[in-house]
Amino acid sequence: MAPQLYPRYPPELTQSQSDYLLSNIKDWSIAHGLAVRPSTSFVPGGQDSDGALATTAPVTLFPSLFPRTCFDEALSIQTAYNELYAAIARDERWLQGIVEELLEIDDFIAELWKIHLKVKEEGYVQVCLSVFRRDIAKYDKQQSLGLFRSDYMVHVDPSDTLAKPVIKQVEFNTIASSFGGLSSQVAKLHKYLFSIDAYPSSSTNIIDPSKLPESRSVPSLARGLALAHLAYGSSRAGLPFCVLFVVQEPERNVFDQRHLEYALLSTEGIRSFRLPFHRILSDTKLDKDRTLIYTPPHAPEKSYEVTVLYFRAGYSPSEYTNQSDWDGRLHLERSAAIKCPSILTHLAGSKKVQQVLATPHSPHLKRFLPDEHKASRVQQTFAPIYPLDKSQAGNEARKLATNADTAVRYVLKPQREGGGNNVYRKAIPDFLKAQPESHWPAHILMEMIEPPALTNAIFRNGEVQSGGVIGELGVYGVCLWRNGENGSPGEILQNYEAGYLLRTKGDQSEEGGVAAGFGAVDSCCLVDV
Repeated sequence: MAPQLYPRYPPELTQSQSDYLLSNIKDWSIAHGLAVRPSTSFVPGGQDSDGALATTAPVTLFPSLFPRTCFDEALSIQTAYNELYAAIARDERWLQGIVEELLEIDDFIAELWKIHLKVKEEGYVQVCLSVFRRDIAKYDKQQSLGLFRSDYMVHVDPSDTLAKPVIKQVEFNTIASSFGGLSSQVAKLHKYLFSIDAYPSSSTNIIDPSKLPESRSVPSLARGLALAHLAYGSSRAGLPFCVLFVVQEPERNVFDQRHLEYALLSTEGIRSFRLPFHRILSDTKLDKDRTLIYTPPHAPEKSYEVTVLYFRAGYSPSEYTNQSDWDGRLHLERSAAIKCPSILTHLAGSKKVQQVLATPHSPHLKRFLPDEHKASRVQQTFAPIYPLDKSQAGNEARKLATNADTAVRYVLKPQREGGGNNVYRKAIPDFLKAQPESHWPAHILMEMIEPPALTNAIFRNGEVQSGGVIGELGVYGVCLWRNGENGSPGEILQNYEAGYLLRTKGDQSEEGGVAAGFGAVDSCCLVDV
């Protein structure tokens, strides 16, 4: 843990103050959709068999302190990150070189790549008139949408007493970037608590509404889906349009997704449906030109032409329980709908790509960000990351990872999303010893980020836990692009930053996933340090 950076915080509460604060958190959160379905550990099996219950999402009692300079930098650099990953997803040849290193040791990555090759051989068919280039009478091929999230932690070099706080990237998410819906609500909750004097007067010199930036993630992400919907162009099948949310079932984090669905309809006038991942082949079909047709099970007399596929499922190997699940993913990738993300964009978010970009002295970043200023700013957010292959950097990393004295400064990450998959510090050597050495390159070794000491209180499943915490800032980005043809690089049609998420966990927890049961949703209280 890095040295103390912040003032003493949060304020202590009397019992009556705590009761008042918690009562308002419970009521406001349910009234405003800051909620999740309860876990079976909170509601014993069978008591919520109909999925009728909701509980307050894990949330912090106070907004967490966060350096203003770090917050501003994270938001301002997001469009450069959007550009970077859109360029990677468009560069199939480069991505192939990265993925092929994993094909023999990572079955999940291999199956995703097979889908891309099958669709490529058949030919991508998503051809539509670009509404953003009305002055050019031509048709654009294969547009893609990214609703991204770049995650950071504040880092302070513990060896330098004069070190300033900086942001270091934890990971970049290209699929199912969650909590955009709930993140819009948390700052509103904390501002509401301030307005009703739920925070002691002694804390008003730190907690001030002007220091609590709201996140516009819901309208911003919904607008991204709407822009892709418009970019799809005119109907092929003569049916009404819709956007499909491809989801897990059951889904505890359903309200987070519902916020986007409701905004898409109320502000953009676009109908959306929820398609459980395991019902892809049952509820959709492809017509002769691979237009994707969706028939709602509750209204079998109606059919819709799908413009955009928004994946909130399909990112974990555990979701592919049989061949029909893989057939379903191929079925969607073959379609003319704009994907969020496409298979190539999904693969661009693998940890191996992050490692290749962030390995010290890597030459790859400038390939995708030729603007030296942008590339330099992005590079400054990288924590050192190493491969575990037989390269010079990989052999050095193997020595670090298998030595108990040096492994304590690192985290081992597989090519997975969703939280709960990493191996930390002293556990790394034994983990590697238990794996075939040929499988080691499926992981990356990342130097641990050292956040400043911070305390807060988390409300989860009816209980309050107080103590040391660590915050992880996620910045959302929207990017819509079309792939090039015949060697052309394609072009970006839309690119903007789309709000933020702060997830906070106890400082004894290595993982930060809220839905996975590790963290809590939070908001930033900006401070100058």
